Amino acid sequence: MADITITIGGRDFQVACQEGEEVFLRAAAKFLDGEASVLTNQFGRLPEGRMLLMAGLMLADKTAGLQEQARDLEEKLAAQTAEFEALKNAPAPEPERVEVPVIPTSVVETMAEIAARAESLADTVDEKKAG
Repeated sequence: MADITITIGGRDFQVACQEGEEVFLRAAAKFLDGEASVLTNQFGRLPEGRMLLMAGLMLADKTAGLQEQARDLEEKLAAQTAEFEALKNAPAPEPERVEVPVIPTSVVETMAEIAARAESLADTVDEKKAG
């Protein structure tokens, strides 16, 4: 077991913890010290028990708010995951049918005849120009 000294609200405390847990205990003490510093800045020196109680309550309030946010986010994530799975497992949409109009054969033949006449006229013009 390790003994470490932590400072909260300007006061030192000797605390025992499991080997390897020192980093986590110091981090927790830093949070508690931050809240205690707010209290001592607002009210001056408080009795040790009162300071620790109020700082602990302030941290508990923040933790409760974060837990509520985490629950809300977990619910949103679950809803989005369910929607994603439903979309992923849904059958593929039917392909869109596109109808292309067919040009009647008589129109195609008429267009070919017009093109042939135009070429013939162009040839006639070229011959008259050359001759």
